[in-house]
Order: sequence, then C-alpha cells, then structure tokens
Amino acid sequence: MPQSKSTVARAMARNLLLFASLMAGVAATAPREAGALGFNAVTYNVGTNPGLPHDADPNDGYTQAQADVSDDWYGNGLAWLPAIDAATLFFAALEPEVVAFQEVFFSEECAQIPAAFHPGFVCETWQPGDPTVAQLVLGPSYQIACNPGKPDKCLAVHEDFGRFANCEDDFCLDGLEGAIIPGCGSGSRVGRGRIDLVAGGTVTIVNVHGTSGIADADQDCRVDQFEQIFESLDGEPAANGLANLVLGDLNIDPARWIGFDPSANYLELQAPVAGGGAFAYLSEVGFEAPPTYLGYFNLDHMMSDVLVGSCDTPGVGAEPPVLETTYFDHVPIVCNVPEPATSPLLMAGILGLDALARRRSRRSTRNPRRHRDATAISSRAQKRQSSPPWKPA
Repeated sequence: MPQSKSTVARAMARNLLLFASLMAGVAATAPREAGALGFNAVTYNVGTNPGLPHDADPNDGYTQAQADVSDDWYGNGLAWLPAIDAATLFFAALEPEVVAFQEVFFSEECAQIPAAFHPGFVCETWQPGDPTVAQLVLGPSYQIACNPGKPDKCLAVHEDFGRFANCEDDFCLDGLEGAIIPGCGSGSRVGRGRIDLVAGGTVTIVNVHGTSGIADADQDCRVDQFEQIFESLDGEPAANGLANLVLGDLNIDPARWIGFDPSANYLELQAPVAGGGAFAYLSEVGFEAPPTYLGYFNLDHMMSDVLVGSCDTPGVGAEPPVLETTYFDHVPIVCNVPEPATSPLLMAGILGLDALARRRSRRSTRNPRRHRDATAISSRAQKRQSSPPWKPA
C-alpha cells in the first residue's frame, strides 16, 4: 500500500539525521551543555498521595488531615499553596522551553468545593477569572494547552521558543489533540501539541499519562494509550511530526515490567530499553535508572525518534528536591536537548536554531519581573513555615 506523504517525509528526515550522526561520530546521547543551541524540557507529575507518611515526625507542615482533604476534594492534584510556591520557584529558576504536567489541579473546580475545604489550598483566594495553577506556577511567559477532557494534563511552551499551532490564547483548555478510549475513563490521556517555532518549522510534543494500576483492564488501557502514541490517535500517530518528543508519566517501569505487563511489552517494541528502535529514551531507563515514583519505580520518561539529550532527576541522590515536605509522590525529569548533529538546513526547519541562539544571548537580561516574583514567593513560603499548620475544624 502506498505510504502517505507525511510518512515518507518523516522517514526521509530520520534517515538524514541518522546519516549525519554517523558521519559526525555522535554518540546516542549528548552531554548536558549550558547554553547549547537546544532546549530544556521538563515532565512533572505534580500530584500527591494520601498514603504517604504525612503525620510522621518531624512535623513538616502538611498533615494527614490536609492530605485527606486533597484526596476528597482536589483529586490529589497540585493545589496546596506551599507546594505551588515551591514548584513556582523551581520553574522560575530553570525556565525550560517545554513543560508537561500531569495531575495539576484546575482552579475553576474551586467553584464546586465547599468553602470549609478552601483554607491552605489554592481555592482559599481563588476568584473566577484568576490564573489556573499551571499559569501560577509557570508565569506569563508560557502558553499552556491541555489534553481534551483532562485539564490536569497540560503542555506548556515558552514564548521565546514557539506557540501551539491549534491554540490562539495563552491558556487553551482542551487545546491539545487527543481521543477518548472507551472503558479507560474520561478524556484523553494522550495529548499532541504541534509547536510552531519562532524561527519557522515545527516540533511535535506528546504528553502522556498512562492509566495507573496492575489489573488486566489497567494494562489493556495502557496498551491502547501507547498505541495512540505510535500508531493512531486520530488516524495518525500522536507522534506524527518530523521531530517528536514524547514525555510524561507512563505509569509503567519500562525495564522492570517487561514480561508480565502487556503495556511494557508493547512499549519495548517501539522504544527498546537497550536502544535500536524507532524511538529512544532521553531519560535514564533500565534496572539501574533512578526511581521517579515513591523512591521505587522509574515511571516518568522522555523519548524521541530523532532528538537526543541528557536528563536529571531533582530529588534523587544528590539532586535537591523541589520541596522538602512530604507532598509530591513523583520527582521531575529535566532534560537538555542539544543541537542535533545534522544538516543545518534541515534543523533550521525543525528546531529554529537561529531563534534559539538569539534567545540564549538575551536570556540573562529579560523578564526581571519573574525574579522579583520569585523573591516574594520565597517570603510567603517562609512566613507559612513559621505559622502553625492549618487543620480542618
């Protein structure tokens, strides 16, 4: 059967990239380089978990009572004010070009939460028309678009890097492309965002949050979700661009679950842990990879068909955590994607390197308001730490 023009174009691009890499003798992964002509990407499941030891000594300010409120009313999404402050400081310091969130609370749901459960959480001060939690955390320099029917799963792009092709506003609810899988819950757990880059060209970003659980039905849903990424989301794979970055919380440990989880087996066909497939991991994967969930499992990842990079896991090993308090149950994945070793003409269309070079040259002087905001946030956080933790009546 004849291949579509888009399929042929993607194959040609990958062949060019492979040829150029071989000619340049480039390794499969590139070292982190400050100021490289590339971009930084972060995936972060910012949710929490009522099953963590919230009341264990020492008292860190977040109690089991608050965790129960979060579970009952906030869907365990990022909503506790000190955690929002900590995430804001984290992203203000890093200013990545691309961000993927999972389990970020959607502030408009405050209207359905009784006032008794507002203190200590974002709903305490929320008013209709206020920024969402994702907007509070990232600030005004980002455009944000969310998975259809899943306002807790969103992608964001920095204004200096590009804008989403199908999103005209700064915040687009349901702004990503997705599809519901019958029997696997509401909304789309896979979202495609095509970024039109500042200097021309595009890069396709896929936000994924696999169904959690080990029941057969959970595993089947993950197989269907992973098929959306690599086979068909809407007649095309979610990863259907010339350059694709897939990132998020897979809810499987790719190496450790092969053999007994069909979704891990399927993913191994598309992105083998040992490499050599159509897609390869940028994040660490394997039996020695750092755990990203509860200190045990390696669930959060980035992978690509043509891009390479190196990643850090703040909160694991010597890397300081986003928040010392027992709140987040995942750690972020922070990846540096350097300039690919390939044809400058090809990559000018895919990544807009000229624009990125201009961005790096002016980065140190732009957006001073963000830094003043970060100081204010730090002051608020210190004030909260000196006050007694809130407890429901």
